[in-house]
Amino acid sequence: MNAKTERREATHERILDTASRAIRRTGYQGTGVADLMKQAGLTHGGFYAHFSSRDAMLAEAIQRAGEQSAARLAANAARRRARGASPLRALVEVYLSHAHLAEAEQGCALAALLSEMPRQPDEVREASAARVQRFIDSVRAVLPEGEPPERAAAIAAALVGGLQLARALGDNAQGRAVLAATRKALLAQDDSVTAPAARRAASAG
Repeated sequence: MNAKTERREATHERILDTASRAIRRTGYQGTGVADLMKQAGLTHGGFYAHFSSRDAMLAEAIQRAGEQSAARLAANAARRRARGASPLRALVEVYLSHAHLAEAEQGCALAALLSEMPRQPDEVREASAARVQRFIDSVRAVLPEGEPPERAAAIAAALVGGLQLARALGDNAQGRAVLAATRKALLAQDDSVTAPAARRAASAG
């Protein structure tokens, strides 16, 4: 790879990283090319050397935003699992945390964009739908063995909806109360699954 290609790829990544934060902060509709390039410290005219259209950029940006937020959530959940939390409990506690409520720009792209997704052009809508499915799959991966597959979609909906409602109320007592209520409801189901298993393991020992 020559120096020119390296610079081009670095610039492309810079635009994408800026866009991934912008769409979570201001939504699809609030993310314009001119403002985005200014935030990235680049000229407006350089945009089309990297993307064929604004929609193409948004489609890539939702993928990047989803990857970034998923990695952040996974790292935080891993720390809770190391302290003994079940995979589902770790995900629920991290996703519905006060920190996630306050960090929209770095948080889950679905919670920031879900209501806009159905109204987007095909390219953006398809990329958005793929990100939704990947989130459901990530929830399915932390469920105990034998759980019905539709439970993953229900939990994903509760996680995203709970965070959206909390953010609508604000980073305050009301918003945090919604997070707490959603955590309690989801983890009561987790306890009903894990507690019998733990008792069986204890009796077997």
